[in-house]
Amino acid sequence: MLPAYVPNSVAAATGGGTPIDLGRNFSDGRRIFGDGKTIRGFCIGVGVGILVGVLQIWIRDFSGIDSLPELTIPVVILLSSGALIGDLAKSFFKRRIGKERGEKWPVADQYDLVAGAFLLLLVFQFHWLASTLTPVIFVWILVLTPLLHRVVNIIGYLTKVKDVPW
Repeated sequence: MLPAYVPNSVAAATGGGTPIDLGRNFSDGRRIFGDGKTIRGFCIGVGVGILVGVLQIWIRDFSGIDSLPELTIPVVILLSSGALIGDLAKSFFKRRIGKERGEKWPVADQYDLVAGAFLLLLVFQFHWLASTLTPVIFVWILVLTPLLHRVVNIIGYLTKVKDVPW
């Protein structure tokens, strides 16, 4: 899951600049995504997620550590881009229900990246997902994701990358 976990933090740390929605509003009069979702953050986030995945592939292939899941470049790309696409989808729906940037949305805030990554894998790499995602791994992802999310957000808040600690 590292290629999916890394992009959100990297996007937050390196974002800024032109918003993905170019400042446009949806038909309901609200922003499509908001100023917090930028082209630079998205591209750098996905890129670093892919680099992390390539590093994992390299470590598995050249270190002899067979306990790591067998990743492929397409899987790494889907995990990394799916995480941020899931985050974008959550932001879209967050705006539709009237929530502001930085406002808490429990469950959606923690699992958006997992849902986006898994959805892309389901569509484009179903065999890999079905053969790799065991029930035990799935439970670990469900347990670890909100814990990691909380820790990373507190670090982001303390380092002034985020305005709120959630």
